[in-house]
Amino acid sequence: MRSALLTSHLALSGVHVALGGRPVLTDVDLTAAAGDRLALVGDNGRGKTTLLRVLAGSLPPDRGEVRRAGSLGVADQTLPGRGTVGDLIDLELREVRAALRALEATTLTIAEDPDAYSAALAGVEALDAWDADRRVAVSLAALGAETDRARPLATLSVGQRHRVRLAGLLGARHPILLLDEPTNHLDATGLAHLTERLLDHPGVVVLASHDRALLADVATTVVDLDPSLDGRPRTYGGWAAYREGRVAERARWEALHRDQTEEHRRLADDLSAAQNRLQSGWRPPKGTGKHARATRAPGLVRAVHRRQQELAEHRVTVPPPPLRFTMPPLDGAAVRGVVEVPGRLARTAVDLGAGDRLVVTGPNGAGKSTLLAGLAALGPAGYLRQESDLPADLSAHRIHEALGDDAVPLGSLGLLSGRDAGRPLRELSVGARRRADLALVLAARPRVLLLDEPTNHLSATLVDELTEALRHTGATVVVATHDRQLLRDLAAWPRLALP
Repeated sequence: MRSALLTSHLALSGVHVALGGRPVLTDVDLTAAAGDRLALVGDNGRGKTTLLRVLAGSLPPDRGEVRRAGSLGVADQTLPGRGTVGDLIDLELREVRAALRALEATTLTIAEDPDAYSAALAGVEALDAWDADRRVAVSLAALGAETDRARPLATLSVGQRHRVRLAGLLGARHPILLLDEPTNHLDATGLAHLTERLLDHPGVVVLASHDRALLADVATTVVDLDPSLDGRPRTYGGWAAYREGRVAERARWEALHRDQTEEHRRLADDLSAAQNRLQSGWRPPKGTGKHARATRAPGLVRAVHRRQQELAEHRVTVPPPPLRFTMPPLDGAAVRGVVEVPGRLARTAVDLGAGDRLVVTGPNGAGKSTLLAGLAALGPAGYLRQESDLPADLSAHRIHEALGDDAVPLGSLGLLSGRDAGRPLRELSVGARRRADLALVLAARPRVLLLDEPTNHLSATLVDELTEALRHTGATVVVATHDRQLLRDLAAWPRLALP
């Protein structure tokens, strides 16, 4: 009998899903076999979670076919709040437990039915079931998760429950592993452990994530769900190919749209000129040349009709390309002071000159967010918090109006579409709201930028653009982050490591 892990398989053909009347997935074709690790990338609202639900079987597609071989382990963005830590682990190990029970049952009848015993033994070996509890224990420790299996889940934070479930999933060795934002709530140690486990997983892995370092380390295939010329996802053979390919795709899209727009404008100008000549031809000057002007009229009419037809036949069929981020010109200011919060942050001194940079690092709970909040209290700064504190019932436009006439125009930043800028913040996706938070911080022209996990919920394209802008801005910049790729990109910046 072949290993269940070796026969694990996923396939989608022509999958289409619409939610609320809006197409979310269009003609998606995917294939993954044992050893494949597919990364789903794209801004919030582009269909990553929807695609994972289709793969898991919890959301039937409107059109298309889904085929699966092998059992599933799923980490979505909803978490159980009832039961204990042990109950949650047992839930993830249910197939392991079932395989061991089946082996035990067939052991008693091995003489009568040796084939049943062989099949049960193969099932146990495929999942490496004997070692599952040890693997879970190792993952609990590495992820910084609660290890007391009697502790009620209701007493744990969302992050703690997420780490417990992830440890159970990694220990269970499901043939097909579907993970939605698995790096949430993980520090550097937890991220390193997750990366190692995914690289060692012998089955199929499909993960949706904004963590560029994780995707660069583990992805064998990248599925880009961000907007494309034809509306269909783009597939690339790994992270490096994705980064190179999406740049070329973006350049081609912009060039096609620019060429079509310029041709449309030229035809409109030609029509306007022909109409002006026709009008001049029908109104000759008094006294002379009336006959000559009149004889030109039919030709001018034909020219106008020809230009009108050309303009009608030429449509700008290429949709506008995605927004491109532009950092406004900013000056720097000094940041000097001491922050101390009893029980949360030990006495920490910061001394930055105008235009200086600083990266704040440390494990979960070390006080990175507390430090940035304390720095924000020292003087005027543009402070991007991890969680938005803007009025949810107002739009970005309304909030922007309160910044005054000197504020940077929202449209010039390339972060929000006009539609999103005019909608109440509560109606925006998580990614669009994060863009709104960043746009409003920058629109105030801050001389000091305090950015707490700035890459959260932003697409890889925008993060690359933002990172490049932070390198060159004149503002003083303090960044607190766990993002390993951002830490690599800002490796030359001074570090403040909190214990």
